[in-house]
Amino acid sequence: MTIQVGDKLPAANLKRLTPDGIKDVSVAALTGGKKVVLFAVPGAFTPTCSERHLPGFVEQAEALKAKGIDTIACVAVNDPFVMSAWEKSRGVNGKVEMLSDGNGEFTRALGLGFDGSGFGLGQRSRRYAMVVDDGTVKTLLVEEVPSQAEASSASAILATL
Repeated sequence: MTIQVGDKLPAANLKRLTPDGIKDVSVAALTGGKKVVLFAVPGAFTPTCSERHLPGFVEQAEALKAKGIDTIACVAVNDPFVMSAWEKSRGVNGKVEMLSDGNGEFTRALGLGFDGSGFGLGQRSRRYAMVVDDGTVKTLLVEEVPSQAEASSASAILATL
């Protein structure tokens, strides 16, 4: 079952690479008492993700924060080392928290996974963006086609705020 507007996010831990190694990031701590934009991409370094989806959120970070967003976070079913390398290569500079769902547990709990095995990608996340207020989904925008980043873009999220 896919998560819906009005649902609480499932309990889960994501991962982040820090100077002290890999650290857990609890979804509850990430979203508790905050207004968060959480968006997911099918894969770091993939064309649409790297050229359109992530850059839109980096470029619109100040506009999102001006609308009351406390945190912007990107999730992918990639390991924390890949997410860290992608963050550096795309010049994110702390504007977006880059979080790993390496085993896809959070993605499965949301019901937003897809099988990219036909393309050699394995299990991945669908492309989506959501506004979460204190752990509750307020807005959920899911792309129907993984190679598109329009319905779940930063501009689309801004239009909902």
